[in-house]
Amino acid sequence: MAINGDSGSCVSADVAAGVPPAAALFHSLADENRLRIVQRLARGEARVVDLVAELGLAQSTVSKHLACLRDCDLVDYRAEGRQSFYSLTRPELMDLLASAEQLLAATGHAVTLRPAPSGARTGGAGA
Repeated sequence: MAINGDSGSCVSADVAAGVPPAAALFHSLADENRLRIVQRLARGEARVVDLVAELGLAQSTVSKHLACLRDCDLVDYRAEGRQSFYSLTRPELMDLLASAEQLLAATGHAVTLRPAPSGARTGGAGA
């Protein structure tokens, strides 16, 4: 599944074009909007309409990126009536994001890529 424009392509399209699978995986996560979708889904399942509202993206953009992430086998959905609920399929993705956080922190670029554990405090004094 290829995504037109500046957002690149997905793993299967990259692999079919001769890109090594590891590079194709990182390429699929290199798009900021796909990474934002992954980060949101790490907190729990969501519908397209939820992602549109929370991320401020167009419905067509969210749908295309979800299709790419599904093509990568990183995201899947379950149907409930006329609604589809998307969720992450690979818990290993959280390990990858944790490692990326550690690597970026070690290079002076601390970021948060994963949601805080349940009950964890975020922000504020002493946090």
